[in-house]
Amino acid sequence: MRFSQGFDIDVENGYGKGMAEIHPATAGIHLPQAGPASSGEAIRRAAVLAEDLGYADVWVSDHLAVPTGADYPPSAYIFEPFIAMTWAAAYTKRVGLGTTVLVLPMRNPLAVAKMVASLDHMSGGRVILGIAAGWLEAEFNALGVPFAERGPRTDEAIQILRRVWTDDHITADFPVHDAHFVSMRTKPQPLRHVPLWIGGHADIALRRAIDVGDGWHGAFLSPEQTERRVKKLRAGRPEQSFPISMRTRWDALEDDNDLILAEIDHYREIGVTHFVPEPRQRTLDGYLRAMEIQADLFRRASVSMIDS
Repeated sequence: MRFSQGFDIDVENGYGKGMAEIHPATAGIHLPQAGPASSGEAIRRAAVLAEDLGYADVWVSDHLAVPTGADYPPSAYIFEPFIAMTWAAAYTKRVGLGTTVLVLPMRNPLAVAKMVASLDHMSGGRVILGIAAGWLEAEFNALGVPFAERGPRTDEAIQILRRVWTDDHITADFPVHDAHFVSMRTKPQPLRHVPLWIGGHADIALRRAIDVGDGWHGAFLSPEQTERRVKKLRAGRPEQSFPISMRTRWDALEDDNDLILAEIDHYREIGVTHFVPEPRQRTLDGYLRAMEIQADLFRRASVSMIDS
């Protein structure tokens, strides 16, 4: 049979039945931030429901501009991620607030640092900053940011984030961004260490996650595609406090629930420890119902909804 992620599995024999070890896992949910189901009211209601259902965290995506006719993202109607997270934070008290993922090199890192620190304060220390170097060259061109520099810009931006979040009266030069700090102060600083989950599937992204990340966040890979990456990540970061996260296209209202359950087991067997499903529903009522069914599936699969 065909998985919701787009690959095949033998459901009758199944994964997770006497095969490999099933790793502990937690689960979040993508908010209705883009497409026809999205609105401020949709984000509010989904965030509140996610907290009520016991999801560990809620997530938003990032695109500032999308070329006409692009295959992905499927919609150009996307609310800005920091505004969407702040809106969700205002109506919740517990759930983490994550980006899946922020295209860091498209933005001024000092502005990102200030927004993240401010949101972390206002939310009570709940931000998870998923970041990646990006892939949509036309979007970089529209912003006037050199696409070819996205790797070095990402690496230096991470340095800037970490520096301004932990230091004061900073004097430093950051040549890739042509930024020059002379006894600069950037208060407030975050309430605690803001986890950086590094996105991207290429070896350079995996190395970045190992070297400077607090976790890795992949998207839409099959377990077979994920397994090689998990092995490489765990060779460099074996500690269980380093999460291996996967965003999926699961829509529990439309997809075969047995397939989703089998897929959860398969991912966990190869070491995935966190999930972010993104329902495909085009109405708010459908989206909320998909969230409810997915939460039940996670419980049936013994996935801990809330990180203990």
